Amino acid sequence: MLYPIFDYLDSVLDIPGTGVFRYISFRAGMAALFSLIITITFGHRIINWIRNKQIGETVRDLGLEGQAAKKGTPTMGGLMIMAGIIIPTLLFANVNNVYIILLLITTIWLGTIGFVDDYIKVFKKNKDGLAGRFKIVGQITIGIIVGATLYFHEDVVIREFTNPVSIEEGVVETPAFKDVKVAKTTIPFVKNNELNYETFLGFLGESITPVLYILLVIFIITAVSNGANITDGIDGLAAGTSAIIGLTIAIFAYVSGNAIFSQYLNVMFIPNSGELVIFCAAFVGACVGFLWYNAFPAQVFMGDTGSLMLGGVIAVLSLTLRKELLIPVLCGIFLVENLSVIMQVSYFKYTKRKYGEGRRIFLMSPLHHHYQKKNIHEAKIVTRFWITGILLAIITLATLKLR
Repeated sequence: MLYPIFDYLDSVLDIPGTGVFRYISFRAGMAALFSLIITITFGHRIINWIRNKQIGETVRDLGLEGQAAKKGTPTMGGLMIMAGIIIPTLLFANVNNVYIILLLITTIWLGTIGFVDDYIKVFKKNKDGLAGRFKIVGQITIGIIVGATLYFHEDVVIREFTNPVSIEEGVVETPAFKDVKVAKTTIPFVKNNELNYETFLGFLGESITPVLYILLVIFIITAVSNGANITDGIDGLAAGTSAIIGLTIAIFAYVSGNAIFSQYLNVMFIPNSGELVIFCAAFVGACVGFLWYNAFPAQVFMGDTGSLMLGGVIAVLSLTLRKELLIPVLCGIFLVENLSVIMQVSYFKYTKRKYGEGRRIFLMSPLHHHYQKKNIHEAKIVTRFWITGILLAIITLATLKLR
């Protein structure tokens, strides 16, 4: 909301200093700062409000060390993260940008689904929460909205240059270009790393391609959202991992929105995607600010209000920047956590059907509980997962210069 005001002050009234708002780096820094202020400064007030409403965590008895001490810890802390994302984004980003609108819708939509789930668990005393089919319907709906927007909206384009952008004696020479409406994405770790969905799926017919693309978007959003939800099992794990992923995506957003950097680093140039840096900055700031209270021992849990939203936002950010095929690496922690549950359940059912008794691959799933069962302190587990997340982020960023 501040962006058009300062744009008017600069372009029309020519007030000195107001032009700083044109710089993405300045607005991103302010978004991160405000996000931290909101989550840290007002965080304890939100926690006290949640505690006064007796919105405490109901902990299932899993036989884990220190589990009983978590009972009654305030939950629904995801509201703090949502506020830390939405308010700075509205203040410092260009809210007329299609990508910003899409991310705000995703944040509110999935946050609301998670909130309803937490509300049923806490106030209705129903440990199962919102029925799984309703969660899936909600995730499918936002997947359709995101997929259809990215495929059909006229402002969602990529820019192709006729020759490389160059700098001569400090002057940027911008060559001729054309903005193309095409469903392309990036293939990681290979040369000539662009994949055109329309060409790849063209043999199925033009009418089928958008349907398959939207189905892919639905699958990605659902998978990453549920992966983040499963990862949110011990203090600080989901928030810290999401902050690492968000910072990595912010780098991609900055490069993808800069004509010079995108060509030098062989990254697809996406007009207007630079605004996503502001959103990513607020996202990272909210996660770090939440960690102030969520790090071991946690004073508040994010609940499904936060975890479903974080995963969905990461998925949509990757899709808007056309980096969805990097998700298995960048979101490797979420992927492994998801797979550990799938493997455990599948193997248990298979062995029970074949041998009459269910057997397990892990001591407990998701994977972080397996390590807890091995008597590794949860703070050490979280730290090691964060280190792994940083290594995966570095591997992901290594694709920037692959030619």
